[in-house]
Amino acid sequence: MSPAPASASPADSDLVRAARGLPVGRTPVWFMRQAGRSLPEYRALRAGTSMLAACQDPDLVTEITLQPVRRHQVDAAILFSDIVLPLVVAGMDIEIKPGIGPVVANPVRTVADVDALPDLVPEQLGFLGTAVRSLVAELGPTPLIGFAGAPFTLATYLIEGGPSKEHARTKAFMYAEPEAWSRLLQRLSLSAATFLRAQVDAGASAVQLFDSWAGVLSAADYAERVLPHSQAVFAGLGERDVPRIHFGVGTGELLPLIGDAGADVVGIDWRVPLDEAARRVGPHRSLQGNLDPAVLLADRDTVEREVRRVVRQAEGARGHIFNLGHGVLPDTDPDVLTRVAALVHELTAR
Repeated sequence: MSPAPASASPADSDLVRAARGLPVGRTPVWFMRQAGRSLPEYRALRAGTSMLAACQDPDLVTEITLQPVRRHQVDAAILFSDIVLPLVVAGMDIEIKPGIGPVVANPVRTVADVDALPDLVPEQLGFLGTAVRSLVAELGPTPLIGFAGAPFTLATYLIEGGPSKEHARTKAFMYAEPEAWSRLLQRLSLSAATFLRAQVDAGASAVQLFDSWAGVLSAADYAERVLPHSQAVFAGLGERDVPRIHFGVGTGELLPLIGDAGADVVGIDWRVPLDEAARRVGPHRSLQGNLDPAVLLADRDTVEREVRRVVRQAEGARGHIFNLGHGVLPDTDPDVLTRVAALVHELTAR
């Protein structure tokens, strides 16, 4: 492939080009959870402010989103947000408890609970448009990735009442109440699409849908009971011409289906090598991933060896966006992330 021209706009950036399977100047890099607890400047800025309050403050969102771009010289920013934010904005009583995660005051346990859920309307998202427009102005040619949680993962929090290892209540509800389950995921897909549209319409250059817990499902259950609702989220973007990234954890058995949701890029966790992931996903979609976040806690030689392995295994993919296989761990040395971004750029410069 011939080198891509230097990017003059986010739409022609290496990230967007890699997502579309076009030639790039070098493999683009960003890190899930690149903004957050691993950065001392983030911890200082967030002191005294709750997570959900910070996510609704356009000035804080702008600064927190920009911090890792400045520090690590990554090729994209991702909006600082949380997957439960659309539910909170719509009026649900949810708190993000430190060390635990989202906790729902009134979990969804009955059909009536599903029908009582509040709807998210665009007029509630003024803060989001303000933050995105501010970021786009600051970022210049660097693309901003929009962000939302997928219907299944949001459903698990609503039904379990918080984080869960087994997701037993969720799956029991899915099996026992198929009509109510479908209505629940329909409502969540509408909410996620509304949330993403607000970001794209304000200037986001790509979007990522996180289905963090889809890996607890069999391929058959995912295809029948979840995939149509993830498809509805991406379909809800209509003709908006932005690449769509879809990511889940533990989804090795689902990879042929994840892309069928309407993704241009399938995010891969660390469990499946990228060459094998490319085979499962097929030739018509790009890959994102997939360095194990724990590797970043190892010695320098180990980190470099594993980065080289990921880059090498991605060579046969339609396009590759270098990332981790899940989010940055809080104990990660930020300087290691900076070195990883520089190494990927060095290894892949064309």
